[in-house]
Amino acid sequence: MKRILLLTLCAMLAACADGDHEDVRRWMEDNSRDLRGRIAKLPEVLPYQPVPYEVESLTDPFRPSKIEPDAKYRQGNGKGGAFQPDFEARDLRNEVLEKYPLESLTMIGRLVINGRPIALIKYEDRVRQVKVGGYIGLDFGVVTAITENEVKVKELVQDSAGDWSERLSSLLLQSKEGIQQ
Repeated sequence: MKRILLLTLCAMLAACADGDHEDVRRWMEDNSRDLRGRIAKLPEVLPYQPVPYEVESLTDPFRPSKIEPDAKYRQGNGKGGAFQPDFEARDLRNEVLEKYPLESLTMIGRLVINGRPIALIKYEDRVRQVKVGGYIGLDFGVVTAITENEVKVKELVQDSAGDWSERLSSLLLQSKEGIQQ
């Protein structure tokens, strides 16, 4: 049985190899007669024109005043800028909430006593009251405003050049799940 199958297969292969395939060759010639590759001309290469590099008229990109306004540097005493914080006063105040980063503090409520708003701030597992003008956070933060769902804080931060600048931050009122109400 295997021999018959093998002989039949060889006969079929031999029958395919015998043909001249003249019809296929003629079709290939007819269809490829007018085909020619067309390549677009290369663009003309212009000669190199050197450009002089003049840096005297350009602003120094590494000068800190490139980013900050010049008025900030004129106000200061030349030692840390105009917003230099008072480190000694911070040590004397010894506020509890100044020992925690602003990101770890959470506003959980607001009270109004004698017409003055007071924010309830949670740190670790404790709660502390903060009034406008109170100090909060590691970056010399001062509470500037307390609304129904936000505590606005003005902080002093130092850049890589050693100059101090103001940054506005805020704590939003959080529910039990940590989502703003």
